[in-house]
Amino acid sequence: MVPVLSVLMVALLAAGWVLAGHLVDGAPPLLVAAGRTAASFVVITVIALLYPRSRPQVRAATARVGGVLLLAFLGFFAYYSGTLLGTGVIGASRVGLIVSLLPCITFVIGIVAFREPSTRRKVMGTVLAVLAACGYALADAPAGDGAGSGADGGALVGGGLLALGGTFTYAVYGYVYRRRMADLTPVAALPAITGAGTVMLGLTVVLFVPLGGVSAADWGGIAALGAVLTAPVFLISHELILRQGPLFTSAIALAVPFLVRLGEWALGREPAPGPLVLLMLLLCAGGVWLTIGGARPAPRAAEATTAEEATAAEEPTTATASAAAAASAAAADDDTLPAPGTNTRLPQGPEAGLPQGPEAGLPQGAEAHTRQGPS
Repeated sequence: MVPVLSVLMVALLAAGWVLAGHLVDGAPPLLVAAGRTAASFVVITVIALLYPRSRPQVRAATARVGGVLLLAFLGFFAYYSGTLLGTGVIGASRVGLIVSLLPCITFVIGIVAFREPSTRRKVMGTVLAVLAACGYALADAPAGDGAGSGADGGALVGGGLLALGGTFTYAVYGYVYRRRMADLTPVAALPAITGAGTVMLGLTVVLFVPLGGVSAADWGGIAALGAVLTAPVFLISHELILRQGPLFTSAIALAVPFLVRLGEWALGREPAPGPLVLLMLLLCAGGVWLTIGGARPAPRAAEATTAEEATAAEEPTTATASAAAAASAAAADDDTLPAPGTNTRLPQGPEAGLPQGPEAGLPQGAEAHTRQGPS
């Protein structure tokens, strides 16, 4: 099940980035962020309402106001604001590559904020991936889409920082979500989170973004982006966060920049990637692979913890079974005692197991008369 969800998530993410890169050419990036979040909120809420069993969990998630607001800010407002504003400056393929650094950023945050163990392999992988991403941005600078095609060095740095900031907040989001909503299903937790994110982004758009000039096609594209691509990605990614953890979930996004780059080339929005660009992409892939590879013992540790919990759970059962066996044995002993007012028949013959003859140590013959005399 996990491989199927992973492949589906990568495909939907790549398609979403290509469509988002096209939409920010004609619509404000914050409007695209707010619109896709609102559309996904509607779809996920409808799905949640179709399952009556999830309604108590939906109410439970809504009651966690502090956690919902924090998750909405990290995973929706900050993430989409940074990445989509960056897409409008440096293009979807470069932003996609920066987002693919999410495993490395997640690894660093895990060490600093959550005291997770580190290895030399993880550190080397993180450094390699970051350097390769920077090299890719410089090597692919002449290529771009939309506003990114004419971006100078300062714009590349600014757009890259925006995308990196959004990626950083989403890395934190994964850990916070697993801690705050681990007991709820994604379809129950996401309506409240996406709803709060929609309000945050919507207020920003109303206050700061001019809406004139947005075509009907752009509005339809935004709705399709949220309902068809973003909502399924939300459900799948949050399910994977709960099953495999934030690092694994962010790691499978490694294939996204490759697919986005090829998709933009196929659509004529980007030229064919050159050898240096491909080299930087492969180096970035290798760096992320090193980071992920060093994290593989974690599932086994989780399994060990589960085994310990199972053993601990079995101990009371074993003790209970032992007590029950002792009680049964005592009851059996009680059953062998004669009831009051009854005659007890002793077993006869050698088969009774009583000692017989001289070997029993009882006095025999004259010795018996001597010892049995009057005292």
